Formats: sequence, structure tokens, C-alpha cells
Amino acid sequence: MVALMTTLGIVIMVLGLLLSIAWHELGHLATAKMFGIRCTQYMVGFGKTLWSTKRGDTEYGVKAVPLGGYVRMVGMIPPARPRPDTGRPMSRWRTMIEDAREASFVELEPGDEDRQFYQRAPWKRLIVMFAGPFMNLVLALVLFVVLLMGIGIYQPTTTVGSVHACVVPAASAGDSCPADAEPSPAARAGLEVGDEITAINGVSTPDWQSVQAAIRANVGPGTIDVVRDGRELTLTTEFIENQVVKQDDDGNPVVRTDADGDPLLDDEGRQIPETVTAGFVGFVPQDQRQTLGAGETAVFFGDTMLSVGEAIVTLPAKIPDVFGAAFLGAERAPDSPVGVVGASRISGEILALPAPALDRAAMVINLLAGINLFLFAFNMLPILPLDGGHIAGALWEAVRRNTAKVFKRPDPGPFDVAQLMPVAYVMVACFLGFSLMLLVADIFNPVRLVQ
Repeated sequence: MVALMTTLGIVIMVLGLLLSIAWHELGHLATAKMFGIRCTQYMVGFGKTLWSTKRGDTEYGVKAVPLGGYVRMVGMIPPARPRPDTGRPMSRWRTMIEDAREASFVELEPGDEDRQFYQRAPWKRLIVMFAGPFMNLVLALVLFVVLLMGIGIYQPTTTVGSVHACVVPAASAGDSCPADAEPSPAARAGLEVGDEITAINGVSTPDWQSVQAAIRANVGPGTIDVVRDGRELTLTTEFIENQVVKQDDDGNPVVRTDADGDPLLDDEGRQIPETVTAGFVGFVPQDQRQTLGAGETAVFFGDTMLSVGEAIVTLPAKIPDVFGAAFLGAERAPDSPVGVVGASRISGEILALPAPALDRAAMVINLLAGINLFLFAFNMLPILPLDGGHIAGALWEAVRRNTAKVFKRPDPGPFDVAQLMPVAYVMVACFLGFSLMLLVADIFNPVRLVQ
């Protein structure tokens, strides 16, 4: 059964990634056709064509390697400007540029004189190139809305989930009580699992955040009002000082880091929390799945986008670790980047977990939503051959043309993207090399959900 669920998880993730790629390319295709640009191919994947069919001017198909996709539009590169013949042979750089330019005109047919990409106004080309990443952004938003507002996420409640038997610092390893440990205030007060806390020292606590804040702010004798089996009870306790987990302004736990800012881990690979001295009672709240409102979902979505942006910025620094994990037998970091194979393996592990079906579905949706956010942010980088590189070119052309118009200078014409093709070839080589490195690491030294 585990093998079956693992396989199902892998298949679901592969299909989800293919859908994300197809959805991305559909954005390019639809807007290009809207602006009258002829599109010769709409392909999901690279390499050998597994299936294709032609509708109108466009061939639609699926290729063997699901590492991306493309829409081929005629006239992506403008024709060269007349250059004086110096009689000298072209440099290697110039040869690469002209070869790319020549290849872009191979598919031109009679009737394409006014259907080429470069002939469209910069704002139209910007829309065509932005439409692909935007589709990933929309898909990510829809998935997060389904997850957060439909299914919900686990959050701590005012109901007691467990009671500490004794007083130990938050950063202590293990769950057992030392011989000299004193009973926790919660245990002495008679707090029980399932009690719903309604007030601390007579002050109403409608949610877990207010319960936690009230406990941390009090030291000394106090009361805890609870509802137990439908009865209201007031428990007398003694709030004591103890080392508790430090939290940031958003209520998230703060972990200890090294000089490089990386989280410190204990002997079992768990992050070590920062601690502060505050009031303590000694119980753990019960987590329950709760849906979020539109405002909370928007905040969550924004925070996730920031996290994705930080991940992209720090991606180059992780390349040595991925190389070591792939070829030198080094331990794979839990936050290591993963490729298609790695994401599919994680999805397979999720579906094989001994957890409720809804929990597993929520984890897969969260994973696929995060991948689509990454696809959006990564494709917006102003680097050819990414969409962001073409967007940057269109913006630069608009600036040049508008500046020329203001100063009544001749129109400089379309931005010659061919000038950057050698750089694009280098970037493609880098992307392919990194993808192959990830593939090796994901196969032989994968990131595992369960260690």
C-alpha cells in the first residue's frame, strides 16, 4: 500500500507540474494570438516529441523531458541593421548573433510580414512575456485560496492538548523529567487535556495568542478559567519564570543561527530555538484545522512570496552544497533546492504518510502552490532566455523610443535582442548544468520528508 501511495503521489506531482507548465505557456500563446503574432508551436517539455497535433497555424504537443515548455513566435529577433562591409571576418560573438538571427527567420512564411513579435509595440510584447509568469501567479493564488480558505491549516487553539509533568527549559532535549524537576504549575493546578481555557486572571482569552501572551506576562499567584465537560471551573495556579521559546512580531518561533545565519541543529537534526525568560504554566495547546479569512490569506500569500524571493536570492549560495550532495557524498541539507524528480519524490512521501487524507492533500497542494510561486518569481528575473529578459528588453526599448520622441531624435527602432544571445546561451548552459546536478542529487541523495 505504501508503494502504491508513493507512486500515486509521484504521478500527481508530475501531472501538476505539467499542468503548471502548460498553464504558463497558455498565457504566452493566448496574448500573442490576441495581438496578431503567429505562433508556430506550443510545446510542453523539451526533446523528442511524444505527441502533437496542428490546429490552424500552431502545432500543439508534448515532449519527452518535462523540464519546461515554450511557445515559438515568429520574429522574436528583429532584422539586422545595415553594417558597413569592412572586409574582415566576423568575430565569434558576431557569428553567434547572426546565426541566432538567421534561425529566427527560418519559419517566416508569405503573409508573416506584419505578424512578427518584434513588430509589436513594446507594451504589447511586455504583456505577452509577462502573461506566462502571471498565469503561474494566478494558479498559486487559487491553490492557496483552496488550501487556506477552503481546507484550512492547523493552528493552536485555547484547548489543552497535553500537560507538562514537570518544569524544564524550552530548549531542553527529550520529554522525560529529571529526578530533581518540580511539577509544572499546570499539573499542580489540575489542568487536564481537553480543557478549554476561557480566561487568565479573570481576563478573557478568546484565542491562543491571547492565552500565551497572558501567561508570559504574569509571574506569581493567578487563576485559569476553563470549560471542562460543559462545566465552568476556576483553577488556582502559580505562574513561574522559565525559559520559553522566543517569538518574532508575527508570533513565529525564533531559532538560533550561526555566524552565516544558518539555523543551528541539535544531535537529532532539529532546529534549536532561542529562549527568553517569561511566565510559564506548562501545557501544550491542541492544534485544530481552521480556515483563514481573505485578509489573513492575503498576508500569508505575501509572506510566502517574500520567502520565495529570499530563496531565489540565496540559490547561488546553495550550489556548492548541492554539488557536494550530488557527487561528493555530502549530507543533503533539509532546505536544499530540488528539481522535478525531488519534488515528485517528496509528493510520493507525503501520500505515503500515515496521516488523514485531508492532511496529505493539503501538503501536496501547498507544495504545488509554492512551486508555481517559484516559477513566477524565477521567470521574472531580467535574464535571457527567461521571460524577464524579454520584458527588460521591451522596457528598455520603450525608454529609448520615448526619450527620442521627447528630444525629437530619430526613432532608434526595436531593441536588438540578438545582441544578448551569446549571454543567453551561457545562461542556458548554466541552467542545464544546475538541472543535471539537481537530478543526480535528487536520485542518489534526495531530500527526504521523513528521515
